[in-house]
Amino acid sequence: MRHFLTSLALLGLFAFPTLAFAQDLALKRVMLSSGGMGYFEYEATVDGDATLKLTVSLQQVDDVLKSLVVYDDKGGVGGLSLPGREPLAQAFKDLPFDQESLGSPSQLLATLKGAQVMVGGSRSVSGRIVSVQEETVSLGNDKGTTTRTRVTLFTDRGLQQFILEDAENLQFADSALRDKVGQALIAIQSNRAMDARTIELSARGQGKRTVRVAYIVEAPVWKASYRLTLGADLTAARSALQGWATIENLSGQDWKDVDLTLVSGRPVAFHQALYNAYYVTRPEIPVEVAGRLMPSMDRGGVQATQPKASTMPAPAPYRPQQERSMAAGAAPPPPPPVAAAADQIEATDAATQVVFKFPRAVSVDNGRTLSIPIIDRQVPAQRLALYQADTAARNPLAAIRLTNDGESGLPPGLITIYERDKAGNVSYVGDARLSGFPVGETRLLAYALDEKITIERDVSQADRLATGTISQGVLKLSRIVRQTTVYRVRGPAKEPRQLLVVQRRLTGWTLTKPDAKGVDISEGNYRIPFALPGGDQTQTFEVVQEQTQQQELRLLDGAADQIRLYAQAREFDAKTRDALTKVLQLQQTVAEAQRKVTQVDAERQQIVQEQARLRENLARVPANSDLQRRYLATLDKQETQLEVLSGRRSDAEKSVEVAREALRTYVAQLG
Repeated sequence: MRHFLTSLALLGLFAFPTLAFAQDLALKRVMLSSGGMGYFEYEATVDGDATLKLTVSLQQVDDVLKSLVVYDDKGGVGGLSLPGREPLAQAFKDLPFDQESLGSPSQLLATLKGAQVMVGGSRSVSGRIVSVQEETVSLGNDKGTTTRTRVTLFTDRGLQQFILEDAENLQFADSALRDKVGQALIAIQSNRAMDARTIELSARGQGKRTVRVAYIVEAPVWKASYRLTLGADLTAARSALQGWATIENLSGQDWKDVDLTLVSGRPVAFHQALYNAYYVTRPEIPVEVAGRLMPSMDRGGVQATQPKASTMPAPAPYRPQQERSMAAGAAPPPPPPVAAAADQIEATDAATQVVFKFPRAVSVDNGRTLSIPIIDRQVPAQRLALYQADTAARNPLAAIRLTNDGESGLPPGLITIYERDKAGNVSYVGDARLSGFPVGETRLLAYALDEKITIERDVSQADRLATGTISQGVLKLSRIVRQTTVYRVRGPAKEPRQLLVVQRRLTGWTLTKPDAKGVDISEGNYRIPFALPGGDQTQTFEVVQEQTQQQELRLLDGAADQIRLYAQAREFDAKTRDALTKVLQLQQTVAEAQRKVTQVDAERQQIVQEQARLRENLARVPANSDLQRRYLATLDKQETQLEVLSGRRSDAEKSVEVAREALRTYVAQLG
């Protein structure tokens, strides 16, 4: 079968031939997406060429122009047309009057001054309108006043007047003007539904056939909700799950016996204002005079290529959902706690979404809400206690580990959880949130606080040296940082529990206790299981995470206290400790030599300060006095001492350099 799939996004560019007949399209199929979009498909039976009419709300026109498609196995689509966004404003755009002028005859005549009119009645007159004035006249006999309209005409006999309210008829002499007034009145009448637009679609073909028209528009998001009923047996492997879909018909039209499909997914959807008129701003060019030419500059171009058409594979057919049976020999599932769904919904997993197709036609009046079951089956459900310190620090949450062993995913939604006791009575125990649930995955549903279990938690952190090696004069250290979380858990007095502890996973750290084999990771957290036997016992569990940190220490620049500490570290091998001890000894030799240099500098500084004092005193004593001669002798002696100190400092600096060279040579040969 040949299908024409045409996306229509242009208006006013199609020439419509004379069509055989026009008819409305009937809504047949509705598909609602959890992404907030709705697919609406219409059908009409046509014979030959036809015009199909479709009325949509003003706010939907952009989406219709973006997404409208036509399916016709024996014909083609010629195009579509619809009134402009502001059709009434466009209707008056080229008229000599506006919409307000049609408010009353006097307003229209006042607007059309100069128009030729013919007035009939007891006093016929013909002429051009000069003025239209309202006047107030007394009715006499104290009956009050009234308002009438005096119209002045320019006629062959001069200016003549008549009272508009007394005229039996009035007609414009210009037939073209009469037509314009008639067109304006028709436009007002046809524009009463201001928030709706009627689209006329041209279908061209031969013979009698069915034409389908579909589009995607914004629609209310359909919602999924669930009911999970737990049995009296705490160790039961399966529980009854029923899912419901809630939808609203806010499309502006009733849905009568339509095929309804619900799609759960997150499609990418855009909106574009295709129904708005846009104009390109052009540069202003001066008027050319004196034959001056200004052609545009040619900058070359590239060859335009026509892309090759591609074919799309047909979508996979819907397949009914199959309920998995329990293994042979296993205990039969408990009876369904609630009434089963009357109809079996077809659920299908697509590439990026889950599709639910209703087997029966659905009718929903505009403005009403519908809620019907979409899932009804037994699912694996395990009870457990879920500890989340950020949610409740002292008690875990009662939770269910739910497994999707069906043949289709489940959309996200709230779950109301019921519990059936041994007598068959049902009670409400809590609500939970279900995220998108693909086939084969599990979800933890926390629904209440489990006060039968008490938990105390302590967190501590410590670090220790692990290894140390020397390479190219650098001491490379490995340090292990350990964070330990201790859980002291008092279990329930009677029944056992499976406890699942949610522990924050530290980035770059390794779980060393307990064994990571039975631990899950979810959203940056470890989920660690612990078994709690009944009997009101208190147990202690440890969760340990470790991180190995690398550090480096340049031995030539390292502080003596650090090197002394590492030289005594039992975590290092004997060879490394001996090397560090030797480095420490050589550092001490360098320090001793440097101390002698510092001592010489101190003695020299003391002499220099004394000389400054003596020179200051010399400036105050008489020349050739005994005191002057004494000061001069002392200065001479100090100069001799400075010369000796200079020699000692030179020797001390050589000793420092020798010691440093010995340290450098030793460190360089390490590793």
